[in-house]
This record gives sequence, structure tokens and C-alpha cells, in this order.
Amino acid sequence: MLSRMQTHYLTRVMRLAVREGVRLFNGRDGEWQAQIQAVGRGGCVLRIGGCLRAQLAEPGPWLGFAPLKKDAQDTLIAQATELGVEKMIPVHTRFTSVGRVNRPRLLAQAIESSEQCGRLNVPEVAAPCFLQNLLSEWPASRPLLFADERGFGRPIAEAANGQPLDACSEPPGLLIGPEGGFADEEVREILAHPCVAAVALGPRILRAETAAVAALACWQALRGDWRRIDHPGSHDVRTES
Repeated sequence: MLSRMQTHYLTRVMRLAVREGVRLFNGRDGEWQAQIQAVGRGGCVLRIGGCLRAQLAEPGPWLGFAPLKKDAQDTLIAQATELGVEKMIPVHTRFTSVGRVNRPRLLAQAIESSEQCGRLNVPEVAAPCFLQNLLSEWPASRPLLFADERGFGRPIAEAANGQPLDACSEPPGLLIGPEGGFADEEVREILAHPCVAAVALGPRILRAETAAVAALACWQALRGDWRRIDHPGSHDVRTES
């Protein structure tokens, strides 16, 4: 049985009725055809049919970002999910303006965006950490692209098609700073890390959420899964079963 929130989405937002079909996924077991059997106050009862798509590994970029204010962060989480981010990591920096991170809310937004864009997996939302911890725990096998707002990095398209990315089998991480940018000492610490490559995102100063989306789109177009064509289904609903 679906929850009240899921039932509201199907019957009020999507305006589906009894005997109409939906597609289900839970992030582990693939995508399944189902049919609405009954709708009541407690929720919606579905009959599960056949498997439509098997669950496959979908490796994608990681995104480290300084927590943002509500609307900007909503945009960031939704669009990063649509752009195939595998893991999102809230990172506290010296100039981060938002102290508290509601991790369950971020995960709920990622689930909703996965439903809307046809993803079968849901991005991991990591616990918030400080910049020093992110750098000290960063895996050596994964390059980290640092969006350098000073403009001193290589153009991102050039970096995406060169070293160190060519030598790595895993998609890179992307580190985006707060609206106020990184402190000078943070920049020095970032650039001293062996996995880091500084990249530039053009001649204009971008908002944090814009910078993340622009960088992710460049990566997916040049090296990521935009180079293949998929046809996700509609009316996807995530379940916990």
C-alpha cells in the first residue's frame, strides 16, 4: 500500500484512477509495472505486475556543496539529481551562510526528483561535514574538480577531456563553494590536495546553484551518460517495500 503522500500525488497531482497503470521503483529492485486497485483514506492499494527495467549500477559524479538558503538549495538538489549525481555532500566552509542542514528533507527532495526524471536509483545524501574532513577523507581513486571562482583553473571542457580524468575510471567529484566564495586559506588547502584539479566556469560570476548545474551539465555532455539515449517511463512512484 502506498502512503497518503504518494496516494495524493497519484490521485490529485497525476489525476490517476482505479485500474490505471503506474511504474514503481525503490532504488534497489528495478522498475515494476503496477495497477491501482483501490484508493482509500489510508492510502492506495496497487497490484504488482512484471519487471520493466532491471536495477543497474549508475555511477555518477559526486557533488560537494556549501549549504544554501532554502530556494537555492531546493533548485540545487533537484537539478543535481536530474543530472545524475550519485552522492551529495553538504560541506561547511568559513563563509557558509546556512548552519543547519535538514538531511531528511534533502533526501526527500532527491527522491521526488528521481521519480520525476525516471531515475531508478536515488542519490546518496551524506552527513554534513567540514571542508577539512571532506579533503582528508576524499578517495584517491576519484578526481575532485574545484570550481575556482577566481578564474584561475583550466576551462572545464578542457579539464574534462584531459588529465587527471583520463587516468581515472570513476566519475569525478565537484566542489562548489558558498555565495561568498572560499577563504584564501581554504583555497590553498584545496589546491594542495593531490586529487584536486581547479576548473573555471567562464568569465561571469555564477551563483552557487548555477555553477553546480553548469559544471555537471558539461561533464555529462562531454564524458557522462548524456552520450547515450535512455527512455525512462512516466508515473514513477518510489516505495519502501
